[in-house]
Amino acid sequence: MDTTQQILNFFGWWELVTCSFAFLGLLSIWYHLGKKKGDVGQVWLALSVFCWAISGAIDIYYSHVDYTPQNIISVNGWRSILSLLNSLFILLSLPWFKHKPAWLKPMIETKTWYIIIGLPFLFSLLPTVSRMITGSSESLVSELDVYFAVFTLIVLVFILWESFTKRGLYLLGYLSVIFVLVTLVAQLYKITDEVQTLLLISAIFKSLLIMIFFSLALSWVKDLAEVLKINASDIYLSLDKRKQSNGRYQNLISITGIPETDSKSFTITNTYYDLLQKFILAKKTSPTGGWLEIKPKSTSRNIDYPIKDYNEIKRLTISLLDGLYGKGLWDKERHELPFKEALFEFSKEKGRQIRIKLPIDHISSEV
Repeated sequence: MDTTQQILNFFGWWELVTCSFAFLGLLSIWYHLGKKKGDVGQVWLALSVFCWAISGAIDIYYSHVDYTPQNIISVNGWRSILSLLNSLFILLSLPWFKHKPAWLKPMIETKTWYIIIGLPFLFSLLPTVSRMITGSSESLVSELDVYFAVFTLIVLVFILWESFTKRGLYLLGYLSVIFVLVTLVAQLYKITDEVQTLLLISAIFKSLLIMIFFSLALSWVKDLAEVLKINASDIYLSLDKRKQSNGRYQNLISITGIPETDSKSFTITNTYYDLLQKFILAKKTSPTGGWLEIKPKSTSRNIDYPIKDYNEIKRLTISLLDGLYGKGLWDKERHELPFKEALFEFSKEKGRQIRIKLPIDHISSEV
């Protein structure tokens, strides 16, 4: 084993162990937090790092074989394929980022994003595979992964900057820019024949990007740990009962002004729709009052109370949260309690009286 193969073997083991550990670490964060939120962005980032681990295993294997022209083409081909997959997984993770630059957001959050990244990936992958099969050494074909990686880095640096600065982590934002520039230099070195320098810079940029990914994951965890700030004055509520072609009615609800949600409509059952209508009617007929009384747990009075028990309010709140965030994709402390506090208020004088808290001009309804 010559010096180059020894360096390749050492680098391969470092890459395999380090990137496998990083892959499992990122995947663990997703398993404990992101899985419940339906957020697969962490999974794509973890898979992008895992591509480097596989690349390390390939380097270990080829460090023990003769460096024939065909073996050189094979190892470079596999590196190109894994580099392409690494870039693809990073780009697939971007729609899941909470903070995106305003000029990039419309493009990333549409279905055309998958076409934008998918076609260049295929156009780069197919010639690379063809080169491995035919043994061609055309330089343009062999470095197509570099162009795809450069595109990924340009988009990634804007996303990272936005993600960190929007969270007030400006130092991490500046560091992410520096790290991406180092990564860009490493990509450009692929075009040269400086194998040892390339391996050194590759080790540096992979370490740095792994640290950036973990910093990003931890800042995301910090976001999840903070209780949402929801203000009644920011919320707009719209109710619309629509008749369908089959003669049945659909209860459409639209709520805007809630953090971490987009403006969208969803349906709720007749029970919860009618309960909301009671709140709204009381608010419109008596803007300064609008209180509804909850039936006491133990009473023998023959009175038709508007609300039978406290659980009705809880079930209504859960139904609205399921529509806003998705069933089971919200937390009690982080979402339910601040949302309920912003939507309803209890009378300080009579604890069993409750009314909707939103300004009357923020409510659109048929009643």
